[in-house]
Amino acid sequence: MSKICQITGKKAMVGNNVAHSNKRTKRKFNVNLFSKKFYWVEEDRWVNLNISASGLRLINKVGLDAAIKDAASKGFLPVEKLQ
Repeated sequence: MSKICQITGKKAMVGNNVAHSNKRTKRKFNVNLFSKKFYWVEEDRWVNLNISASGLRLINKVGLDAAIKDAASKGFLPVEKLQ
């Protein structure tokens, strides 16, 4: 499972751990990602999505159908996933 949100397109970022002595070492900031199953009423079926917490809030705000169509138009969600 790749660490990319299928709704918002968020992915892991790279940054630095900064020690008290100001020494810097590379680290990764991962996305708050989890797998969730949704019932898509318009298609009358269940879909599994890997979404972040902000993606879940977006689905609660605009609805599953609008969020999936927007993510597909931006290229975050593969088209074969929708059919």
